[in-house]
Amino acid sequence: MSASTSFARVDRIVAGQPASDGAGVRLTRVVGQPLLPDLDPFLLLDEFGTDNPDDYIAGFPEHPHRGFETVTYMLEGRMRHRDNRGNEGLLVPGSVQWMTAGRGLVHSEMPEQSEGRMRGFQLWVNLPAREKMTAPRYQEFAPDRIPRVRPAPGVEVAVIAGSVEGAVGPVRQPATDPVYLDIALDAGAHWSYALPDGHAAMAYVFEGGVQVGDATQARPVAARQLAVLGGGGTVAMHASEGSRLLLIAGRPLREPVARHGPFVMNTRQELMQAFVDFQQGRF
Repeated sequence: MSASTSFARVDRIVAGQPASDGAGVRLTRVVGQPLLPDLDPFLLLDEFGTDNPDDYIAGFPEHPHRGFETVTYMLEGRMRHRDNRGNEGLLVPGSVQWMTAGRGLVHSEMPEQSEGRMRGFQLWVNLPAREKMTAPRYQEFAPDRIPRVRPAPGVEVAVIAGSVEGAVGPVRQPATDPVYLDIALDAGAHWSYALPDGHAAMAYVFEGGVQVGDATQARPVAARQLAVLGGGGTVAMHASEGSRLLLIAGRPLREPVARHGPFVMNTRQELMQAFVDFQQGRF
């Protein structure tokens, strides 16, 4: 890096909180909890990971969504998606599902295993007002569709969205222009990534521990902690032990948010209409 490089700073560090969702699936809620209700354009980030089938076996039975997108990234285990638009897919380790709820759909996400480890993440990404009532869409990307690059010694990056060293992730959304990277760092490894201008960004460490920030302002981020990044520029990362983190960024929408349960709209009236439409079978 040159002396003129502008580095992103760590504005806040937030610990993930124990939570449950669906039919009692145990998880860690990172975004969407009282300490961090959202980070425009992101509405929720959950980590799920357990060896105990009782913690996940009931899964996420049929439930509705409207007005945003869900991104499911599997690390371990198998999860079956079905929705009322006729889409069906099996998520396996390393695969990604990007679902645009748009004007509304009903779907389920159920484990396709009765034992073993289930591990992964779900991210909710807001849609701009002009796209909230768009047609629902379902995209699934097998592990071989997710580019993996080694941009520095001891560093491997799975590129889900955005680009690294010319490798472009399969997920694209012009409204928020997301970056979604799964970064593995060996002990002693360091790497820097230049964020797109104007993006809101966060780094969630899920294994080990990472120093985030340049040498003059680096802060330690432990496992199950999220660093809210500010100032834009380049994100510098250094690991003293083997570590993994998600680096997620997106263009803020800067629009009002009316949110309740599985619906995210811009006004209370739109939110109430979503409940009416669902109850009357219009999804």
